Amino acid sequence: MTKLTDLTISAARDGLNGGDFTAVELTEAHIVAMEDARGLNAFITETPDIALERAGESDGRRKAGAAVGAMDGIPVAIKDLFCTEGVLTTAGSHILDGFTPPYESTVSGNLRAAGSVMLGKTNMDEFAMGSANITSYYGNVINPWKGKDGKDLVPGGSSGGSAAAVAGRLALAATGTDTGGSIRQPASFSGIVGLKPTYGRCSRWGIVAFASSLDQAGPMTRSVRDAAIMLGAMAGHDPKDSTSAPVEVPDFEAALNGDIKGLRVGIPKEYRMDGMDPEIDKLWSEGIDMMKDGGAEIIDVSLPNTEHALPTYYIIAPAEASANLARYDGVRYGLRVDGDSLDEMYANTRAEGFGDEVQRRVLIGAYVLSAGFYDAYYRKAQRVRRLISNDFKKAYESVDVLLTPTAPSAAFAIAEKMDDPVAMYLNDVFTVPASLAGMPGISVPTGLSHQGLPLGLQLIGKPFDEETLLKAADVLEAAAGFDGRPA
Repeated sequence: MTKLTDLTISAARDGLNGGDFTAVELTEAHIVAMEDARGLNAFITETPDIALERAGESDGRRKAGAAVGAMDGIPVAIKDLFCTEGVLTTAGSHILDGFTPPYESTVSGNLRAAGSVMLGKTNMDEFAMGSANITSYYGNVINPWKGKDGKDLVPGGSSGGSAAAVAGRLALAATGTDTGGSIRQPASFSGIVGLKPTYGRCSRWGIVAFASSLDQAGPMTRSVRDAAIMLGAMAGHDPKDSTSAPVEVPDFEAALNGDIKGLRVGIPKEYRMDGMDPEIDKLWSEGIDMMKDGGAEIIDVSLPNTEHALPTYYIIAPAEASANLARYDGVRYGLRVDGDSLDEMYANTRAEGFGDEVQRRVLIGAYVLSAGFYDAYYRKAQRVRRLISNDFKKAYESVDVLLTPTAPSAAFAIAEKMDDPVAMYLNDVFTVPASLAGMPGISVPTGLSHQGLPLGLQLIGKPFDEETLLKAADVLEAAAGFDGRPA
């Protein structure tokens, strides 16, 4: 029998339903794997007691013929940005030391209601600000993959702990959040599937906010089918979130019929950039051929404002972050560093509680929102954002999905770009445009670099058409036949 920690969600579901093993046995195998792989630093908080309790409840439901869905008994990891009732929630930051929410985020609550088993809370870039998982107060996450030179690599970010947990076989799946690429980019770096749904598909209620008009929860899994299964459990309208869309949640798994004959796949010319890594360019060309061989029609399209996406994002996201993070003042919860006055207490708490990257983005955000600069930067960025969104809308008049690279490189060494924030920001060059436009996107592992590291391709779909997106991704996954895994 396949090792329990090597299963996919769909295979584990079949095994549980067939009585091949119990949810407790499945959970115990993952708890042992978590303990053995603590060197990856993938988790901030492990919750084995909660996991075993919920696994036992799942076995009881299944024995009574009352299993609640495809996720019942499935061990998953929860990014530490999701508030979890009675369990430490830190957002990877010192400023939330000791914060134990008395409530559950809607997405993690939906997964719990679907019967999933929470193994623990995964490490992440502080307040989701980063693309390498090197800004966490709790230390770097290490990618379970190793290059031929043997160096420790970043898993991508900000959902790097979730990516490492899934790639390292510590959890069957994990939740992530994507603001500018924080699900898709770490998925590419770690050789897994990462899906950012349409903005509004999953509730943001109970998720610690970074940039409210961009943040979106999504699944990180080992297959496209698993992503479809997990998204079905996570999604749904939530009246507690004003940005949650009142749209029906379809059966995403049923859309995976392997038929993309006549599907129109757009290739945006602006994503073929000067100085592009030849390996990424070659992989993209191979992906185009795979889709063509599957019966898709390949159409060249233009997204002319792509070059403005990254600077636009790095005005809008820090601006929203500076407003959202104003609530962390040492008064109500988390860290407090006393001072001789209230103002000094605020300053001391925020100076000690926030890391360098968070402070950098808060300062950028405060600057672009300040008098005299609001019109010159923030308002102009919002106008460009509309142009970027219009580019996608125009492209979708002639195509059904877009195919692009996910990231400009494979995973890099942990210390490689730490002193160059701009180089770090460029990791999001292919993922940010879809985030600004609110489009769904998915990264599928498609090949290996010359160093033997995973590389992903990204498909971007129409708003609330995750069914077509997942169908196309399923065909791409099958054609690529990616079966690589960390040593």
